[in-house]
Amino acid sequence: MESTVNKIFLGKADSAVHDEFVKFSRGVFPDRYLIEAKKQKDKWVIKTGNEFANFFVRKLLEKHLGKVQMKGVIVATFDVSKEAKFEISNIKQFMGIKQAVVDSAVESKQVIELMDKFPKAFYALSFSIGNDELKIKPKAPKSAKPSTKGESEAKIDFCSLKTGDENIIKDLFFDFPNFDKISVSHAVQIDSIEIPKGVENPVEMREKSIRKGKIIRKIIVDGKEAKKEASFEI
Repeated sequence: MESTVNKIFLGKADSAVHDEFVKFSRGVFPDRYLIEAKKQKDKWVIKTGNEFANFFVRKLLEKHLGKVQMKGVIVATFDVSKEAKFEISNIKQFMGIKQAVVDSAVESKQVIELMDKFPKAFYALSFSIGNDELKIKPKAPKSAKPSTKGESEAKIDFCSLKTGDENIIKDLFFDFPNFDKISVSHAVQIDSIEIPKGVENPVEMREKSIRKGKIIRKIIVDGKEAKKEASFEI
């Protein structure tokens, strides 16, 4: 299982990447998929933007069979408590968005099953497993907007992960896996959107449209800068 950015650079963009890019209109979207990390003695401390939340949750839970004490919310346009096979404390609702509050010990496979069934939901769940400690802000992520002048520097603090898992490091920092300190930012550039013929429903049209463009990756690793690009048709 690779993260979205890794898939694009590997040329392996799939339906999951397509679904993630549905939110983008035509234009340039800076400060996306933000990551920064520091190497400690036997682990790494990583901070990222909201785009990595589902990836982290699944990646950690797939390594562990059994109950995990979790706290956070699952954000969706529907009430996930009707489908979840684990305890949901309550449902918060605002502007048509529902947040299912989780604060209990949950079987990891039950969360994975829910993620398989509803991959578009946002799983802002915090928990610890072994040497891995994941913290995600319990709220819905902000919608994507094109760049505007005068934007302040983006904060990288939505997800925080302490881990000794080299596979996660190799995924996030596939070009520079060996480092003491690293930060990565991406700009998503949508050059054109190909609308499917014969589709009149606006929602279906948006979801089935093909976006063409590129992702620009900027890296600062141990004081040195690098830049890479990858084109996509998703």
